[in-house]
Amino acid sequence: MDVARLHYFAAVAAAGSFSRGAAALHMSQPALSRQVLLLEQEVGQALLVRTGRGAEPTEAGHALLAHARGIFELAERARADMRERQASPRGRVTIGLPPRVAHVLTADLIERFRAAYPDAVISVVEALSIRLREWLVAGKLDMAMLFDPPHSPQVQEETLTREPLVLIGPKALPRRMRLAEVAALPLVMPSGPNALRQLLETYTRPRGLPLSIVAEVDSVQTVLSLVARGVSHTVLPNSALRLWTYDQPLHAAAIYAPAIRNRLVLAVPKARPATRPGRLAVQLLRALALEHYGS
Repeated sequence: MDVARLHYFAAVAAAGSFSRGAAALHMSQPALSRQVLLLEQEVGQALLVRTGRGAEPTEAGHALLAHARGIFELAERARADMRERQASPRGRVTIGLPPRVAHVLTADLIERFRAAYPDAVISVVEALSIRLREWLVAGKLDMAMLFDPPHSPQVQEETLTREPLVLIGPKALPRRMRLAEVAALPLVMPSGPNALRQLLETYTRPRGLPLSIVAEVDSVQTVLSLVARGVSHTVLPNSALRLWTYDQPLHAAAIYAPAIRNRLVLAVPKARPATRPGRLAVQLLRALALEHYGS
């Protein structure tokens, strides 16, 4: 049933005549009469009867008016719901973050997302970059921030920031140290596969500099605690220095000859259409990366 024709019919019934109904609808009377006639043909019954005073609904017309009011109400509810969704979209956005990044960004990310879209749900998944990339390609994540990911034709990548790697030790260090000197020190590092470990080894292996690994620990906070206890040194991105919360003094040295910089990447599947909450999440991740890690 044509809803527009129902509106025309209801307008005539409310106005009590075709002429007044046409004036209310800002259309010609012949055009209005034609639309009501088409509706009557559709339902197979007369809906209006002309009188000396105008037009009145027939018994069938009164019955259809009751249905029409329900239809109009449902249509208005649908329009209101669509307007509300446009103003405050619903849905879910699932974001993958490496633990070190999640520790820094998650609270701000969720707070700002909720302030903008209170009816949408944001879900943050923490894992190493290699796992997040697998889940991203498999369609389990809407987006992820990754450290130094290998190229994938299925993923659109945007480099958000690059950070220098630094040596952190339990004792006083010079301001700068050569990579060869760093590789010779006892190190506690994440186990492979790990983006940081792989990045460091792409620089040491071609130079014939085997790393002196004395322990493998995946948690950055645990690695730092071992350094604070004097167990070993470690190599981490510069921003990890902010995680130092120990009573012992912090000792760090820049690495050179060569300097090594990692890449923090925002990755989004190419095949997945962007939603409004998803686009907002991308904007927030860009802004937060700039705030916390610099350009």
